[in-house]
Amino acid sequence: MKELSEKQTQFVSRTADFVKKTLKNAEGGHDWFHTQRVYNNSLHIASGEKVNVFIVALGALLHDIADSKFYGGDETVGPKMAQDFLDENKIEKRISDHVIAIIKNISFKGGNTTKAFDSAELQVVQDADRLDAIGAIGIARTFNYGGFKNRKLYDPEIRPQMDMDVETYKKSTAPTINHFYEKLLLLKDRMNTETGRNLAQERHTYMESFLDQFYKEWEGNR
Repeated sequence: MKELSEKQTQFVSRTADFVKKTLKNAEGGHDWFHTQRVYNNSLHIASGEKVNVFIVALGALLHDIADSKFYGGDETVGPKMAQDFLDENKIEKRISDHVIAIIKNISFKGGNTTKAFDSAELQVVQDADRLDAIGAIGIARTFNYGGFKNRKLYDPEIRPQMDMDVETYKKSTAPTINHFYEKLLLLKDRMNTETGRNLAQERHTYMESFLDQFYKEWEGNR
């Protein structure tokens, strides 16, 4: 991994400031701290990969600048906001195009979705984003968002849907526990990098233990 130049480092810092300001009042699972964790994990994963670390850094910082979940499902808002910021700062087109492609293709969108774009940089940022969706942090984020949307914790009569297309996945109002089966428990096997896979295993095991305990307490077992 090639180190950032001084000019690139300064712009990464400016980008972080822009994201902090933009996400000041964001939902707790998609706020600046989420972005910061994804950024830090992206750099960690990138250290073992042949990638352009400047693209990785910008992609990680801007990946959730306007999550479509909070904009009526409109997936154009985030890329446009990021594009405007990059254009205003005169970032060369080759770099900005790659960063925008990462933003457009990073998200998990249901069980039947294939990538429209791929690159080593996307794989790194995507792994970092997926790591933040699992484990203890992932559990906390999942229930925080479920509360934000006023969803049930669990309903034994509402089964997880494992074959949702993109639109069905986006419109789902299922109980929060279902989300573990529809997304979170699937992520371990969808990691792109060796580092991502290694880090995901422990977090996946922790989620399985959490679910075992959840069901015991749900049934009143002591």
